[in-house]
Amino acid sequence: MTGIKENTEKINIIGAGLAGLSAARILAEMGIPVRLVSVQQSERAQSNLAEGGINAALNVMGENDTVGEHFQDTMAGGCKLADPNMVAGLTRAAPDLVRDLDGLGVPFHREKGKLIQRNFGGQKKKRTSYAKSSTGKVLMAAMIDQVRRYEAEGLVDRYCHHRFERLVLEEGVCQGAEITDIYSKKIVYFPGKVIMACGGMNGMFPGLTTGTTADTGTASARLFCQGVCFANLEFLQYHPTTVEIIGKRLLVSEAARGEGGRLFYEKEDGSPCYFMEEKYGQRGNLMPRDVISREMALLGRQAYLDLRDLPKETWDHKLSDLREEIIHYLGIDPTIAAIPVSPGIHYFMGGIFVDEDHRTNIPGLYAAGECACAYHGANRLGGNSLLGAVYGGRKAAQCAGEEYLKQDHEGYNQQNLTEITEPDLKKEEELNIKDQALEGKMARTLASAMGILREKSQLDDALEIISRLQKQAVSEETRARLLLARAMLLSALERKESRGAHTRLDYPETDEDFRRTTRVAYHGEAISIDFQEIPDLRPEIS
Repeated sequence: MTGIKENTEKINIIGAGLAGLSAARILAEMGIPVRLVSVQQSERAQSNLAEGGINAALNVMGENDTVGEHFQDTMAGGCKLADPNMVAGLTRAAPDLVRDLDGLGVPFHREKGKLIQRNFGGQKKKRTSYAKSSTGKVLMAAMIDQVRRYEAEGLVDRYCHHRFERLVLEEGVCQGAEITDIYSKKIVYFPGKVIMACGGMNGMFPGLTTGTTADTGTASARLFCQGVCFANLEFLQYHPTTVEIIGKRLLVSEAARGEGGRLFYEKEDGSPCYFMEEKYGQRGNLMPRDVISREMALLGRQAYLDLRDLPKETWDHKLSDLREEIIHYLGIDPTIAAIPVSPGIHYFMGGIFVDEDHRTNIPGLYAAGECACAYHGANRLGGNSLLGAVYGGRKAAQCAGEEYLKQDHEGYNQQNLTEITEPDLKKEEELNIKDQALEGKMARTLASAMGILREKSQLDDALEIISRLQKQAVSEETRARLLLARAMLLSALERKESRGAHTRLDYPETDEDFRRTTRVAYHGEAISIDFQEIPDLRPEIS
């Protein structure tokens, strides 16, 4: 295989969504050169699709909100499975992060000049700042603008339409990344530390997620094959209010319920039963997502979201873009008709296992955003994903940047570019017809076993199918994805309890012996799983 080796050592960021941009911005501010690598332009990253808002205890709504309450809600929402020290860092930083974004010109909703926050699921106070139901898009616009400034200064080099292939490892240490130019098929080797910000694993469940399937999960799968430790892969968040459209699930934002939307099903006489309110009281429609999705799965009938009583002012000033989207895709005007909804995969709590500084088990490799397992435990609260992306990208960049500045980089210069041949590396293979069929079967198998409600027999059957598919796979990419699928199924099988987004029908109770992080790794021949204890909150943080 022929390629170009660039001998300029920089920090390589894989992914140009919110976590990647946040990392690039911080590193540029530190004066550290960055390569920002992505398959698509930032304007098409998954982060643009985030709707509802970003959480921070700003206490602007007269409810005496505190950082401590944000921490408690996040820990409770995640069923106490997240590292409390990491969550404390996240929630403490949140107010300043949101103020910083506000200062960058993000058009958060205001009334008479005052910043307004809304209710969101699993939270007792109004602490979600928003811009109608397009918060991700406006955050991305602000961050893209900031990073472009550093591009103009030469501190950030963008490599759009470039795909991550694998890490360059020497004696277990990350020395850089192998990247493919999608257009020319040329292989480029970028030396330096690597921050993965490659998003979730939507492409492992095509047609069943609210996210873009451009987030294929292949980068994560290739990392797993190289010995990168992953965690909590059994926890897939199903968002309760989604609708099937061509190729994916359309998200009906939690903001709609935050503004007063109600879930119901039709009784035999045609009258509505507001089942969440009947079971959980006034705030039933804003229970955590895992609770609502589980209740909907147990209904065994069609559920509807009723937005007909929302005032015109709310539609005009807070949810106008959501209404347009529903009318466009469904042909339903939510101001006059209820919307048929069902749960769809929305977020991956599990991912690359990182510590408080977003370091992985591979020295020189970091991870942030949805590809990392960090703040959400067994279930993510709405509004914490954008926060986790901004904060996680910042933390990863600070740690990588500090280590970069301690090293000597005098041996690297931009003029020293050499074309090289690496015959021991396999040539990139296009998925052939056989592997495309295998991928389809893998997706169907995962979807059937990793639903809202699970049991041992389904997981065992799925593992048997995946094992057969592994023996038939031709391409390196498909083999890697099947290995990651196997790790997800084994993680679900080993967690013999029900907690958050993981409900086992054969183990319906929560078992405190399993209040531990599921860690899974591949050692070249076999997958190993262990459970790491959740640390106590350190006194200096509490």
